[in-house]
Amino acid sequence: MYILILSTAPKVEAKEIAKKLIEKKLVACVNIGSVDSIYYWANGICDDKEELLIMKTKEELFESVEKEIKLLHSYDTPEIIALPIILGSKEYLKWIDDSIM
Repeated sequence: MYILILSTAPKVEAKEIAKKLIEKKLVACVNIGSVDSIYYWANGICDDKEELLIMKTKEELFESVEKEIKLLHSYDTPEIIALPIILGSKEYLKWIDDSIM
């Protein structure tokens, strides 16, 4: 199954994480965009600027992607969640296959 993995990171880490995942052929592509994140952490409400990473890969690589993100990420508990890609163009999905392990 094809999946999107979502994570957030400080700007200085986002591109490093993306490049490492692509170098290791764990993901085919990472889109990075700036977001305002408001969340509860350490007994308070936080309001931070972060980068949202949207990664395209396959379900069987999730654990490897998760492990790599945790190695590179400065957060104690980084967001690492996956959503199924239920449909996609044949050409794009083939490109994902050709770009990953």
